[in-house]
Amino acid sequence: MDGNISGEESDSIDWNTDDELETQNLPPSSSSTLIIPGGEASIASGEASSSTGPSNSKLINHFIGMGFSEKMVVKAIEQDGEGNTDSILEYLLTYSALENCPQELENSPQAEPQVVSDNCSSDYDESFLDDFSDTDSCHENQENINSLSDKEKKLLFLADMGYTVEEASIAMDRCGPDSSVVELTDFISAAQISKAADADLGELSDEEKPRPKHLYKDYNKQKKRKFLDYRLWERKKQRGYEKKLRNEDDEPIRLPNPMVGFGVPAEPCPVFHRTLPEAAVGPPYFYYENVALAPKGVWSTISRFLYDVEPEFVDSKYFCATARKRGYIHNLPIQNRFPLLPLPPLTIYEALPLTRKWWPSWDTRTKLNCIQTCVGSAKLTDRIRKALEEWDGVPPMSVQKYVLDECRKWNLVWVGRNKVAPLEPDEVEMLLGFPRNHTRGGGISRTDRYKSLGNSFQVDTVAYHFSVLKDMFPGGITLLSLFSGIGGAEIALHRLGIPLKNVVAVEISETNRNILRSWWEQTNQRGTLVDIADVQQLNGDRLEQLIHTFGGFDLIVGGSPCNNLAGSNRVSRDGLEGKESALFYDYFRILDLVKCIMGRNQ
Repeated sequence: MDGNISGEESDSIDWNTDDELETQNLPPSSSSTLIIPGGEASIASGEASSSTGPSNSKLINHFIGMGFSEKMVVKAIEQDGEGNTDSILEYLLTYSALENCPQELENSPQAEPQVVSDNCSSDYDESFLDDFSDTDSCHENQENINSLSDKEKKLLFLADMGYTVEEASIAMDRCGPDSSVVELTDFISAAQISKAADADLGELSDEEKPRPKHLYKDYNKQKKRKFLDYRLWERKKQRGYEKKLRNEDDEPIRLPNPMVGFGVPAEPCPVFHRTLPEAAVGPPYFYYENVALAPKGVWSTISRFLYDVEPEFVDSKYFCATARKRGYIHNLPIQNRFPLLPLPPLTIYEALPLTRKWWPSWDTRTKLNCIQTCVGSAKLTDRIRKALEEWDGVPPMSVQKYVLDECRKWNLVWVGRNKVAPLEPDEVEMLLGFPRNHTRGGGISRTDRYKSLGNSFQVDTVAYHFSVLKDMFPGGITLLSLFSGIGGAEIALHRLGIPLKNVVAVEISETNRNILRSWWEQTNQRGTLVDIADVQQLNGDRLEQLIHTFGGFDLIVGGSPCNNLAGSNRVSRDGLEGKESALFYDYFRILDLVKCIMGRNQ
């Protein structure tokens, strides 16, 4: 969310989009950018007549769209019946794995991992469509398969899905010989989804490195069922994926109004109950945060990757005197939450009582806008003063509108007659729930303090969500804090009275790491703090070492950069395809690796 640090107003910044846009007027966001094609392939009339009706035809179209031959799909439906799509898919995947003999796989260890690509050669298409035509070859392959061990069969299956033998072997060594195919593909996908693959999976060339945007675009050009869509199929089953077979669209993720999530203190809210998908149930618990008003489809994609957990959208104006619209995806319990005490001030007058003396009656603000990484300049405040001094009494409506627009945009407050000023760093710390002078601990400039605070959590909001952990971890908690910033999650847990046994904080900014380290020392924390500079350095080996040392992680927290998501960015608001915001995929990669390693160790 880095803005213009100089503080000059800029036409390229759309402040209303980020935090003041009326949510009820927003266009509905796309619930998913991954489309499983299901109605474009044609069905021969002879075979279509053997179906039981339109639903059968749609089912055949659905699997043909995945790349399976029409003949094989019909055969699978005849054997397993159209009512069990899982069995049909398993039959098709298993049969396709028998098409290539083990000797061929051993002779082509450099087979390129198949990710969604815009460039599918016609030669490949023809060879794939011919895979199911030679029944004699299938019989011989069946005999070869039966003579293989379970491990060799899994290696064969993974190789047919597009993985190299090396990748498949490493995945089996890491996850154990008894791991299912889903667990193995999950392990490999954790490395392939991020820009930096796990070092143990080998260095890939630039052409081989998958880009996150290809994982959910142009799916209809991919002719074989690969690891990502197999994994997503397993997840979608938990959300009634049969809607796709009926040509129904997923319900889009809508921003609520009011933005109170599953409830906030002192606000009447209905009692919510939710059932998490099986893959999302903790421990370990996870908690992901980012800006609520992201580009269309972003939250649907984030939700899909994070085990189909629905976001909880909350505006921090219900917790403090400043707005901060954020989305949170987590698997924490939502009952029996409680706020931090003492309750923070909820209005500008309560938070900044010295401003009341100078506050004009025509400025009706009671809440501040979202805290940004930049502040208004001295030139701006001087222009406002001169505009107001031209009038002895109440200025005309045109002047009022100009002044109020600038005050809302830059969070200016009244400090004297006709004088406004930006918030001081210690005032921003107070509004966001940090200790006074927290950001001075890094020995940094005012500009850097504003930047660090503008990218942080609102502590009271996060602590309200974390409060359910207090009774669960009375002896302390082991935290993996990704994109840890200035320690918002750590401070929230500390203020709740949850001991920090072990904290692994991953943060690329040395300034922010110094701030967190200074707070750790000033508060006499007794636990262990481990600093890591970059999430992309956190590979499988390092995670296994940390999990072995600390016995696992209780909570994995992160809020990846919002630079390419925030409404204040009109230069590179590229969503999850942007350079910085694509780091979300590293959060997912690391979370999935932690779950895999801890699950194997149990």
